Amino acid sequence: MFVYYPQGVCSQMIEVDLDGDVIKEVKFTGGCHGNLQAVSKLVVGMTVDEACEKLEGIRCGFKPTSCADQMCKALKAARSAE
Repeated sequence: MFVYYPQGVCSQMIEVDLDGDVIKEVKFTGGCHGNLQAVSKLVVGMTVDEACEKLEGIRCGFKPTSCADQMCKALKAARSAE
């Protein structure tokens, strides 16, 4: 599992497991538990690019980012680390 520490959001850690470019699992620590469980399940089976095409750039209220946006950063970092 690749570990990413998001910035500017409520979640404190994002764990990502990829199979090549395909998302196998995403786990959030902290944040809005129900919503983040849903987002994590929805992206399983997608490629990093497919998920980020839908979620990158989403903002949370007045913040310039969101947990979904930070997840895209985590996914791209995990892909680069492989």
